[in-house]
Amino acid sequence: MRGQRIAGKVALVVGAGQSEGATVGNGRAAALLMAREGAAVVAVDRNEASAEETAKAIADEGGRALAVRADVTSEADIEAAVTACVDAYGRLDILHNNVGVAAAAAGDAPVTEIEPEAFSRIVAVNLRGMVLTCKHALPVMREQGSGVIINIASNAVLINYPNVGYRTSKAGVLSLTEHVAAANAAYGIRANAVLPGLMETPMAVEPRMRKSGARREEVVAERNARVPLRHPGGTAWDVARAALFLASDEAAFITGASLVVDGGQSLMAG
Repeated sequence: MRGQRIAGKVALVVGAGQSEGATVGNGRAAALLMAREGAAVVAVDRNEASAEETAKAIADEGGRALAVRADVTSEADIEAAVTACVDAYGRLDILHNNVGVAAAAAGDAPVTEIEPEAFSRIVAVNLRGMVLTCKHALPVMREQGSGVIINIASNAVLINYPNVGYRTSKAGVLSLTEHVAAANAAYGIRANAVLPGLMETPMAVEPRMRKSGARREEVVAERNARVPLRHPGGTAWDVARAALFLASDEAAFITGASLVVDGGQSLMAG
C-alpha cells in the first residue's frame, strides 16, 4: 500500500543496502517505506550492487530512486552523495543515517580487551560517519529552511551491553543528534534518533547462525526471549515505521528526541 505521508520529499538513506539474509535490513526497509510514502529516495551504500538492488526494488513498485556508492569513512564520498542527491532531485529533505558496525565485523570487545585500531574503526563508522553526513547535508537544508535528520543509534546505550566500541559510539550518536537539533532549530531543521533493540535483520541474525551453528529459528527465539514484548519479535519494519513517523509532519514539533524501539527490553535493564 502506498501513502502520502512524505509526498514530494527527497530522502537520502545512508546504509540503504544490506548484507545477505532471509529478512530485510533496517536501511533497505526505511528506503522502501519512505518511497512507498511518496519520497524520492537516494539509496547510499558502500556496496554499490546492494544499493542498486534497493533502488530497483523501489522502482519496481513505481517509486523514484537513485543508487549511489559511498563509504561513510570517506568525506569525499559523502560530499559526492549529497551532491548527487541535489543534482538529481533539486533538494534534500530527509537524511536517514543507518550506518553501523558491531562486534563480529569490527573486533569490538570489553574496555579491558579492546584493541585501539578496532575502537577507532567502530567510531569512524558509527559516529564519525554520521557527523560527516550531517556536515554536508545541513548546508542544503539550511538554504531550504527545512529538513529532517534521523540517526539510528541503539538501545545498547541503555542496557548492560558488554562491548565498549559499539555502546560508546552509539551514545555519541545521541549527543550528536541533540547537538544538531539545538544548533539548527532556528533553520527549521529537526534531528531525532531511533534506538532499536533486538531486531530480526541479516546483520543481527546471520552472523550468529554462522558462529553458533544454530538454526535461524533458534537464534531468533533466543533473542526474542530477552524482549518482554516478544509476540512477534522486532523487525526492520518496526525501525522503518519509527523513522517514517519522525520524518513526517506528524512529528513536526519533535526534535532532539530519542525514540526507543525495543519491545521493552531496556525497561528490564535493572
